Amino acid sequence: MVLAMLSAWPISDPPAAAQELNTRVFGLEFNNPVGLAAGLDKDAAAPAAWQALGFGFAELGTITPRPQAGTSRPRIWRLPEQRALINQLGFPSKGMEAVGRRIEELRAKGLRLRIGLNIGPNKATPASRVASDYAMLARGLGALADFIVINLSSPNTPGLRAFQSPERLREIRAAIDEPHPSTVRYLVKLSPDIGAAELGAICDTIVQLGFAGIVATNTTLARTEVGIAWEQAGGLSGLPLRERSRDMVRAIRRHIGTQIPIIGVGGIASAEDAYRHIRAGASLVELYTGLIFEGPTLATLINAGLAALLRRDGFRSISDAVGVDA
Repeated sequence: MVLAMLSAWPISDPPAAAQELNTRVFGLEFNNPVGLAAGLDKDAAAPAAWQALGFGFAELGTITPRPQAGTSRPRIWRLPEQRALINQLGFPSKGMEAVGRRIEELRAKGLRLRIGLNIGPNKATPASRVASDYAMLARGLGALADFIVINLSSPNTPGLRAFQSPERLREIRAAIDEPHPSTVRYLVKLSPDIGAAELGAICDTIVQLGFAGIVATNTTLARTEVGIAWEQAGGLSGLPLRERSRDMVRAIRRHIGTQIPIIGVGGIASAEDAYRHIRAGASLVELYTGLIFEGPTLATLINAGLAALLRRDGFRSISDAVGVDA
């Protein structure tokens, strides 16, 4: 219902952002580092609203090659006391053709928002054809996006997280580069549940294969480890994920240095949250659950707070603060 209302939002100029928040990542200029995380606007329903609400970019999706309904309802549960959500959505999507047409229409009307497209395979696709699904999506949507996020880490698509392994990453990269290497900026979205021993090898492979960046992190299957007693299956997001996500951003930054940028996601609901992710190593940040609990002004409030925090600590730009605590 809310997305249906937001889809009617007229395209207008984005709010002015403090100069300190302008940043260059993946060779692109962003007027601020705060983005909408994937999962909220799966079919590009409301990019004009995200632009007007102060987001510097939006990661739309997850988009699948063919339309699919996702998991039957109920499939989202709120945990108000913990400021968290559990979702079992299962990639509901109108499919890449419908989403592609929607983005083309919005661009023709003057939408200026930076757009990332998060892509994933259809549930019915066998494991042997998953790389082909990613290749189809990359070819169909690459020209419409500022960057493409390869979602390998949703906990609600059986077997998908196995594709985070170095061997499967190479398979996907080869498929999307067929018949020749692409100039599209591809990022890989990782699970917060990857063990420390595996993470280094995965990150090394991502760098070696020429991916443009890493999104850290997706939702978690952990419960007691993040202070949650409720055992409802699905991906957990929000405040309980914040420290786990930030620790992973920091671990990735320490391992790969400045070779490729990181987008930090998980538990961000304030300027201080965003700032600490940035200081841990994130060049950009994204939020979703925080918006549900804090309301539509959150991106604007975070941007104002980030500018104040940068000035307090003597940084001239957001990029100067990236990774200083790593």
